[in-house]
Amino acid sequence: MIEKRPFDSLGRHDADWLAARYHFSFSGYHDPERVHWGALRVWNDDTIQPKTGFPPHPHSDMEIITYVRSGAITHQDSLGNRGRTEAGDVQVMSAGSGVTHAEYNLEDEATTIYQIWIVPKERGGKPYWGAAKFPKGDRSGALVTLASGFDDEQEAGALPIRQDARVLAATLQKGQSVAYAPAPGRHLYLAVAQGEATVNGVTLGARDGAAIKDENEIRVEASADAEIVLVDAP
Repeated sequence: MIEKRPFDSLGRHDADWLAARYHFSFSGYHDPERVHWGALRVWNDDTIQPKTGFPPHPHSDMEIITYVRSGAITHQDSLGNRGRTEAGDVQVMSAGSGVTHAEYNLEDEATTIYQIWIVPKERGGKPYWGAAKFPKGDRSGALVTLASGFDDEQEAGALPIRQDARVLAATLQKGQSVAYAPAPGRHLYLAVAQGEATVNGVTLGARDGAAIKDENEIRVEASADAEIVLVDAP
């Protein structure tokens, strides 16, 4: 089963500093058919104008993964963490028992991000923040795991999250393809950050998404140079 979610069908919020598109119910947007996908709760496509951002606000009991598509995002939190994450790189905030953070675009250009929230296996725990570089050249023609709840993938360089889930990405040249075989019963969600691709024959354009379940394997083929992000969640 592959349910295509065209970019134009996503929930939306537009302000002078933020253009947000919601793959799942979020904030003032509610669609009872798009509340969550397994443990995946939020997938926001945000465009943040220069010198603006999200002021300090609290979170708890959520794994928050930020994938920077262009520009850069600067994070600061109540734990004393501060960091700047550039295009193609990833940051993870495991909110645990509670943390207050802010996210700013301090650049001279708009920043675009995917912000992905995954429900953790257990409530509470010590909050955590981390970031890592994932050069796009290293994932040319191959899926690379960016964040994971599995020990072996964390040891290989994936950022840790508190759920048996993983976030992957690939960059594909036109005509290139990658395959992914999920375990039975998993919930996959795929978004095309740029370009165009087919997923088992279903065409996805730039910034479209697809909810995927009960497929023994998915094959993603680039119809044009493409960048894809994939979540595999219980």
